[in-house]
Amino acid sequence: MTPERPAPDHVPDWAAQGWEDLGEGCGRVRLPGWDCTAGLVTGGEGALMVDAGSGLREGAALRAAARELLGPGRRVGHLALTHPHFDHVLGAPVFSGAEVYAAVGFGRALDRGREALCADAVRHGADASAAAEASELLRPAHHEVSGTRALDLGGRQVLLADLGPAHSPYDLVVLVPGPVPVVFCGDLVEESGPPQAGPDAVPGRWPAALDRLLALGGEDARYVPGHGAVVDAAFVRRQRDQLAGSVGVS
Repeated sequence: MTPERPAPDHVPDWAAQGWEDLGEGCGRVRLPGWDCTAGLVTGGEGALMVDAGSGLREGAALRAAARELLGPGRRVGHLALTHPHFDHVLGAPVFSGAEVYAAVGFGRALDRGREALCADAVRHGADASAAAEASELLRPAHHEVSGTRALDLGGRQVLLADLGPAHSPYDLVVLVPGPVPVVFCGDLVEESGPPQAGPDAVPGRWPAALDRLLALGGEDARYVPGHGAVVDAAFVRRQRDQLAGSVGVS
């Protein structure tokens, strides 16, 4: 297995790969098609990918970009899936050897809903055979997070937190601590359009999930939505209030 230890003095060249440098040793890319975010967090002895794209081809492109960003002798050893929707998870099978993390219940959802996952991808324009192959290859996470879980990447600890149900029954976020914390929100937060509430959303609990998100990241954090530009705490609070108003909760 390829070691995760970094090449000496290697600094990721985010711009060269078309990624956005978020600071704190992490970056993200907005993938074409559904404008879905994927993130990469680097440490002295490990690297974490956040979400895997909408299919095997997109996942392979993310894996290749990560290899360039991490430098010789490094790979993605950890993969966090923020929620079980096709545009975030169907690229996961290409990250062989990575430890996969998801919110508790993710595996049960996959067992019950693999065909629905594929159908949703096709309904949104994915190639039917490619979606079917990726859905079949997708496996349950190695680690299901209930509450919070710290992950040590070597000189950098990140925190995985189960904040659902909200956008989906199984919403996981990733906090990268630092002077300016970075929070990968999945689709708990969306900037490029109104929050999407599909048939598996739990709108009545979404505002409380965003309260927990704000408490986790704090006022100074950079919040990275599942779709759209990076936002601040004030944006998250406004979206929380809009959601609360739409479902009649305070």
